Amino acid sequence: MSVKRLRLVAYLRVSTIEQAKHGYGLDSQRAAIKAAAKAINARIVLWTVDEGLSGALPAVERPGLTQALTTMRLGEADGLIVRDLDRLARAVTVQEAVLAEVWSKNTASVFTSVPAQEVRRDDPDDPMRTAMREMAAVFAGLERRMTAKRLKDGRKAKAEQGGHATGSAPYGWAPAPRTASNPHGALVEVPAEQEALRRMRELAAQGVSTREIARTLTEERHRTKRGGQWSSPTVARILSRAITSIDKVAV
Repeated sequence: MSVKRLRLVAYLRVSTIEQAKHGYGLDSQRAAIKAAAKAINARIVLWTVDEGLSGALPAVERPGLTQALTTMRLGEADGLIVRDLDRLARAVTVQEAVLAEVWSKNTASVFTSVPAQEVRRDDPDDPMRTAMREMAAVFAGLERRMTAKRLKDGRKAKAEQGGHATGSAPYGWAPAPRTASNPHGALVEVPAEQEALRRMRELAAQGVSTREIARTLTEERHRTKRGGQWSSPTVARILSRAITSIDKVAV
C-alpha cells in the first residue's frame, strides 16, 4: 500500500542583495526545498514568496507568509516548509508566533530543508525542546547584529581614512587601485564623466530643467556611467549625489 505524500506549502523569503550573495537567494531556497521535499516524500502544492521583506515583520505584513498560513488553515496543505527557520522569521517572537499558528492545527507540521527535517512540536513534558529552539534563534539574531556592527565599523574606519566606504562610486569618480600611496581605495576622477558633470552643474546653475539637461547631454554625446540613456531622474540623482574634489586621490 502506498504511503500518502504530505502536501506542503513552500515559503521563500529574501530581503537583501547581501542575503542572495550568501546563499539565501530565491533560486537557492527553491532548489533546497525541492530536494528536501523529495527526501521526505512530500509534494509542494503551493509556492509563496516574500521578496524584499524583513523576517522581523509579523505574518500580517508579509503577503506570502499570510497566504501560506491561510492555505494550511483551510486544510489545503499538511504543513509548511522553509529553507530554515531564519527564512521564516528573524525575531524570536515572530518565529514562535508563526510556529504556534501552524501548530494550532493539530495535524499541521513545519519542515526545514537545510537540514531536511521536521521542526518538532512543543511538548509540555520536554520544555528544553522549546528553550533550545528559542536559544538558537536568539544567538542567530546576535550573530546577525554583530556582523552588521562589524561592517558598519569597517565602513566608518575606511571613510575616516579617506576611502570610499559604501555603495558604487558617484558619477564622475571611480575607485582607484590600492597602492602604497592609496591603501584605502579612495576615489579618482573619470575625465569624461567629470566633463559631463561640469556641464550638468553649469546648466543647472542657469535654471535649466533636469529633463532639458538630459536632452542636452544626449545631444552632446556625453555617456552615462553604464552607457544607458540620459533621463531627468538620472540627472537629478547625479546632481544630488555629486561629491567634491576633496574625496579624490592626488596622483
